[in-house]
Amino acid sequence: MRPDTPADHITEAERLLRTAAQYPEDHEPLFLQAAAHLELAGERARASSLYDELLGSTGPAIENPHRIKALKASNLWEYGHEAEARAIIDGIRAAGPLDPAPWEIAAETLEAHDELEAAHDFFSTALTLLLAPGEDVPYATESLLIGRHRVRRLMGVAHDAWDELADTLHTAAVPLDELHDPKRLWALGSSDPGELQAEINRLRAELGTYRSALSRPFPVAVLHWPEGELRELLTGYPELAQEYVSHADHLARLEAALRDLHAAGTPNLGIVTGTVPSYEAFAASEAASPSDPDLLPQYATTLAARGRAVPWPPARSAACWCGSERPYRECHGAG
Repeated sequence: MRPDTPADHITEAERLLRTAAQYPEDHEPLFLQAAAHLELAGERARASSLYDELLGSTGPAIENPHRIKALKASNLWEYGHEAEARAIIDGIRAAGPLDPAPWEIAAETLEAHDELEAAHDFFSTALTLLLAPGEDVPYATESLLIGRHRVRRLMGVAHDAWDELADTLHTAAVPLDELHDPKRLWALGSSDPGELQAEINRLRAELGTYRSALSRPFPVAVLHWPEGELRELLTGYPELAQEYVSHADHLARLEAALRDLHAAGTPNLGIVTGTVPSYEAFAASEAASPSDPDLLPQYATTLAARGRAVPWPPARSAACWCGSERPYRECHGAG
């Protein structure tokens, strides 16, 4: 049953925190989900404490500190800590993260508080940083284009090339110009049945778009092993050597498989990174042997379901998914 009341949200947050204690390798996504439920329950100070706990964690490394900071800023602004929220948002801009999420969260926070010019500047700065001219738009970056389009409609400025690109990427039945029309709210006060029905149709289309963005399923989440983890895996379970010729071959095959799936039209592809302890724990939970190759895709699916999947392809200027710390365009995106 989906949480509906503040008490339900608090109960769900407590459940997620207990799960995080059981699975410390997944504590970041579980803490973020718990914080979201606490915000919905009105427990904003407690949600902020979870963000602080994540940022100050001495356990497993935090993968998305800038996203956590952006969520914290959004939450702080909602319960009266505007100055601190602005300082965090300024820090995100100065850091220039290559992940679209913190840019989007910060820009939408500014937009929600009628800081339209600042929100527009945030969206535009992010796109300039993350989107190279002429490249395919990564899935995670599409929402920046959509958000920028919405803000520009509210500002009443003419379309530019990025707005046209957003229009092209938008696949819902109702065009973006209608969804983002600032005059739409006027229709809600109309007594004309035709206008009201048209607004209902627009809202349904918008709801469908939001649901799709929120669910973001990973139809295919491929399993990536860092070099050290793969070496440990094959040392402990040599039966899996038939699956992995070498680490370089493993990386090349992953990139090739993802490109083939992308060319075939498979949407929202992802990569999950495995560790031997996590894999062994998963095998134990399934009462199976880690040496069984059939367990590998199940493990990948489970990691994706826990929020561990990283969208592919990354922006060409972003760090490559393989962990080389080189830009994707110079590493596995060079082909």
